[in-house]
Amino acid sequence: MTPFIAELLGTLILILLGGGVVANVLLKGTNGNDSGWIVITTGWALAVFTGVVIAGPYSGAHLNPAVTLAMVITGSLSYGDALLYVLAQFIGAMAGSFLVWLMYKDHFDQTENPGLKQAVFCTSPAIRNLPINLTSEIIGTFVLILAVFFFTDGEISIEQTKTPVGLGSIGAIPVAFVVWVIGLSLGGTTGYAINPARDLGPRIMHALLPIKNKANFNGSYAWVPVLGPLIGSTLACIIYLLLS
Repeated sequence: MTPFIAELLGTLILILLGGGVVANVLLKGTNGNDSGWIVITTGWALAVFTGVVIAGPYSGAHLNPAVTLAMVITGSLSYGDALLYVLAQFIGAMAGSFLVWLMYKDHFDQTENPGLKQAVFCTSPAIRNLPINLTSEIIGTFVLILAVFFFTDGEISIEQTKTPVGLGSIGAIPVAFVVWVIGLSLGGTTGYAINPARDLGPRIMHALLPIKNKANFNGSYAWVPVLGPLIGSTLACIIYLLLS
């Protein structure tokens, strides 16, 4: 499997399972309806675990432009490879969110609240305060990337096959735990996108799909879960390099 296909497939599975748990909790008439934040954060953590298991041996399992940016900054990945990674991540995220919509279409049709339907695809702030919302995404991603550095000793490249992220299910466990605790501890403000592809790709699909009574694109906020993770990743790189 090529790194491009690995990133695409891993991100697709990440969004299919992550968006799927949100749909199961929020949409009307599902078996998991109203089961709460613990279920959502646990589902997302296990979605990360599954995506990393699939993609890890072939691409290092970035599944996130913020991780790819960190690898570029630290010299573990070339610009050309990084562009391919990010393209694969966005395609995978959009495809995964499409499958969530397809699977839960009857429940989307029964759900009246447009905000709940949009939440299956992308994040939104609990309290809209853009500087604080941006800060929340920066901090959450900072924790993720800094932890990933210490798991992998700063390298997640195609050639680096001995990193924890490249060791399949064993290496995926600590990454999943970090995503889980970020959701539990820091996710209450913005829904913890911590991944530009995870938020923007499905947000675009939400705008394109024939969903009845849906919310607007919310472009005045959509930049926050894109820029915030990139800033958080950059700051984590700076701190890690200073400590190395």
